[in-house]
Amino acid sequence: MRTGRLYGKVAACGFRRYATYRTATAAGVFTNTVFGFILAYTFHALWDERPGLGGYDLSDALTFVWISQGLLAVMATMGGGFEDELIERIRTGDIAVDLYRPVDLQLWWLAADLGRAAFHLVGRGVLPMVAGAVVFDLSLPAHPLPWLAFLFSVLLGAVVSFALRYLVALAAFWLLDGAGVAQIAFLSAIFFSGMLLPLNVFPGALGEVARALPWSALIQVPADVLLGTYPGPRLLGAFAFQAGWALALLLLGRLLQAAATRRVVVQGG
Repeated sequence: MRTGRLYGKVAACGFRRYATYRTATAAGVFTNTVFGFILAYTFHALWDERPGLGGYDLSDALTFVWISQGLLAVMATMGGGFEDELIERIRTGDIAVDLYRPVDLQLWWLAADLGRAAFHLVGRGVLPMVAGAVVFDLSLPAHPLPWLAFLFSVLLGAVVSFALRYLVALAAFWLLDGAGVAQIAFLSAIFFSGMLLPLNVFPGALGEVARALPWSALIQVPADVLLGTYPGPRLLGAFAFQAGWALALLLLGRLLQAAATRRVVVQGG
């Protein structure tokens, strides 16, 4: 119980930390809104030419745009999370101090990152969606249950996002400079998360592979949950897909962390 309160406080500190950057938050809301309008009108033209593309009608496609814009900062698909700080601590050797602390390294960073994600969901996710809903006819549910399912899916997606970025940061133990791996992960997140285009419109095997990769849990799955694409038992399947990737990636991070810890001990004596 005491440990749970500790990580709860870490998450709260992560929330408050990003809440202090008011100017950056306002700039982020403006940027997401502007790009949302650009993408929305682009999607409008595309769906006018190809009605029903990817199984979405025009209203669904426009809703997808604003969901994706609202989740960009939450899922840190374009960076801005903990990974840069952790990579720097590994590079400078300050990570040795972190490993001596009586807390779990992975859980500490997970709690802090969930606090960051919670702030961005409120601070940068709501206003762009409201702006889109004012201008366009969006397919937003009128009942609370789909919204609760969406929030749970966002939580699972945020854990998957953390787990992916944690692996990227830990690679710095061996590469010393994790910029290259971070860039690859950044590009993968942009392409395979649904950030630029719904994965349902990807053709053939490419679409099947893209939807099976963990990045689809970041934006594509939460968006489809809110759009009602997963009726009945299929909703549980969507949650299981996200939770499965979250557990697998967290376990892989745990194993990589153990190997990295041995490396620090060997090098440090």
